Amino acid sequence: MSDRFDLSGKTALVTGASQGLGAGFARTLASAGAKVALAARQTNKLDALKSEIEAAGGIAAAVSMDVIDPASVRAAFDAAEEALGPVDVLVNNAGIAVTKPFLEMTVEDWDSVLDTNLKGCFLAGQEAARRMADRNGGSIINIASVLGQSVIGHLSSYCASKAALIQLTKSMGLELARVGVRVNALAPGYIETPINSDFFHTPAGEKLVKGIPQRQLGQSDDLDGALLLLASDASRYMTGTVVTVDGGFLVA
Repeated sequence: MSDRFDLSGKTALVTGASQGLGAGFARTLASAGAKVALAARQTNKLDALKSEIEAAGGIAAAVSMDVIDPASVRAAFDAAEEALGPVDVLVNNAGIAVTKPFLEMTVEDWDSVLDTNLKGCFLAGQEAARRMADRNGGSIINIASVLGQSVIGHLSSYCASKAALIQLTKSMGLELARVGVRVNALAPGYIETPINSDFFHTPAGEKLVKGIPQRQLGQSDDLDGALLLLASDASRYMTGTVVTVDGGFLVA
């Protein structure tokens, strides 16, 4: 691995680290040498991942964080920095989706998605940026989606939240550049996970995959290169950008 992608000596905090892409991001950052704070609402869900990272020679800590609660976010950063040192990299990964037709979407559905996917990234991003600005350096990676740049049916609140997150990324990148904090978005396409794997083997799922120019789903490790680029000094001249990893979905 190039030294420019080496994260030794850095501390990364990953929200929504208890499963799926968040757990994968944590493993990747740890394998690149970062000390990793694993954040989720329930720390008991993080114990197995923490043990796995440590068994592989890495360093990890589990911290409790509810991304829509400012006090919880602040306390999680305090706990992470007490255990591992100042946070150099934030991966704003926590997110949810509600799959419903637009006319059946309730206010509660809308609020739950926008609160987690947008407000949560704002709160964690602001807390990280304040601390990073004091040290004149850091990288914030907001996990967006190709559905923030394109849309499909029955995911109106999710698409809206990710589109807004992309604009928030650009605004943060603009404002925080002068204090040495880089802010970029990673926009995955259709990535196979244990949660969605069954769907992609249904007729509807297979039809969707056929619409991807590469004719295949992405795997979690297909995001590793983009993640390490944005987390490391290799992207020191990048801010306010969106890195898309989607097998060509957006150009189809």
